[in-house]
Amino acid sequence: MKTVPSKRCTNYLRGMTIFALLTLTILLLLYRDRIQEFAKFGYAGIFSVSLLSNATLIFPIPGVIFTSAMGAVFNPYWVALAAGTGAALGELTGYLAGYSGQVVIERTDWYLKMTQWMKKYGNLTVLVLAFIPNPLFDLTGIAAGALKMPVQRFLFWCVLGKILKMLVFALTGASVMRLVNF
Repeated sequence: MKTVPSKRCTNYLRGMTIFALLTLTILLLLYRDRIQEFAKFGYAGIFSVSLLSNATLIFPIPGVIFTSAMGAVFNPYWVALAAGTGAALGELTGYLAGYSGQVVIERTDWYLKMTQWMKKYGNLTVLVLAFIPNPLFDLTGIAAGALKMPVQRFLFWCVLGKILKMLVFALTGASVMRLVNF
């Protein structure tokens, strides 16, 4: 059976996105002096936070908010590189779970569709879903691992997608900070 997101679900996701962006803006305004405290950890800290926030299976920790904040403090291009690389390496948990076959996943329509996409458009699927902010990227890694996609290929497309995504968030953080300090 094919499941299609309802209009209500789509509107909810849009509302949550707007809420998250507004929250980010308010947090950057309120804590702009405290954000600079993370400067002592530098790009290695950004890499580590991103790695850890993406190493969870199915229950993601919102590391992109941290990336946005760090984009306001550091060079957003280097932030994107550190955060994107850390995020991609963190996603290896899903890949390894799928590769080992140890993860029991309910054979939902979504997972079956993901597996079909991975078989037909493996590289593109990883790239696009790594770029799009979504909490279900672990299913992509699990499917890639279960289908025995070479880890180097998975990592290449995942790193590329994550760096591009983190660049958007880092540049957003830098832009918000410029607006605040105009």
